[in-house]
Amino acid sequence: MNDTSLANTTSGPAGYQPKYPQLVEFSKEYANIHGPIAVVVCAWGVIANLVNIVVLTRKNMQSSTNLILTWLAVADLLTMASYLPVSIHFYIMRDPQLEFPSTRSIGWIGLMLFHINFTVVCHTIAIWLTIILAIFRYLYICYPIQGASLCSMLRAKIAILCVYLCTAVVCIPNYLLNAVKHDTSRCTNNVTTPACSHYEFKNSKLAEPFLNNFNYWIQAGLIKLIPCALLTILTILLIFAMHAANKRRMALKSQGKKDESDRAREHNRTTAMLLAIVALFLLTELPQGVLTLCSIFIETFFDDVYWPLGDLLDIMALLNNSINFVLYCTMSRQFRDTFKNVFCSCCESRPGWMKVRTAEPNGGGTSKV
Repeated sequence: MNDTSLANTTSGPAGYQPKYPQLVEFSKEYANIHGPIAVVVCAWGVIANLVNIVVLTRKNMQSSTNLILTWLAVADLLTMASYLPVSIHFYIMRDPQLEFPSTRSIGWIGLMLFHINFTVVCHTIAIWLTIILAIFRYLYICYPIQGASLCSMLRAKIAILCVYLCTAVVCIPNYLLNAVKHDTSRCTNNVTTPACSHYEFKNSKLAEPFLNNFNYWIQAGLIKLIPCALLTILTILLIFAMHAANKRRMALKSQGKKDESDRAREHNRTTAMLLAIVALFLLTELPQGVLTLCSIFIETFFDDVYWPLGDLLDIMALLNNSINFVLYCTMSRQFRDTFKNVFCSCCESRPGWMKVRTAEPNGGGTSKV
């Protein structure tokens, strides 16, 4: 996910004199509690995203927006499922004699190598799917008549497929830069044992300056700066579009068109929920984008500032990946009703249990998530 503490371990702070020792001290103190916090957040996030996928794939929930939200939940689920075992082994069960992220097990270092590349891909997919989601919603609001065709299921499927495939290809340089080193420098008499050796990361032999620079600009541009700029622009556009849509709704209400006004209100609530998702992503990604920009133009900024904040940025991203279920439940009536119908239906079939209401009075229409 965030590439400061994990994906860029090959450019870590070992051997440099920190410019801000207080920040480094904060990083060390927070690292002691990062593991337990990450485990709780990831465990909740895995369950929450599984529930999101189950609910959003029901027949009554089918729409282009919900399709994007489903695959966004898949990306978030994979990110947190990968982070969970890593946070347990490399934080909670960490060997105090080794520097992060070293370990004495080749199996765990192999998992970490996979995790580094996998989470960067999944988190990047989630960012770009959020951008696609915002674009679809903006088109739907601004072009209500053509919205169904502009934001069709087919176009949503094509956009999702392109995001998944393009991200996997774009991150290829990042795969090549990460490698594993078996450090036996502490062993004596040419006898290598687990007690005196460990595994750590190093730059691959393919990591020539050109490849390093190429990967750096891909990470900075396509994964940080451009998404942050697009999320900022789309957030502003959605706010203005919501304001205009609300004015239209009030006009319909004043003209006595209650049914049309109610439908417009449901659409506005859906837009508000999607805006909250986009805004939370922006809140998470913008600090990383600013720090990345500073790292480009300020020498040693990455080691002095960006690196020590890596774990904190990670937990912010993890929280963002796990909060969508709460947004859906609080802001989407149809999601709540479908959730009750799917997960609480067992209560209806048992004698003496209170039946769960799954429909609004008078058959009131509900908009999709």
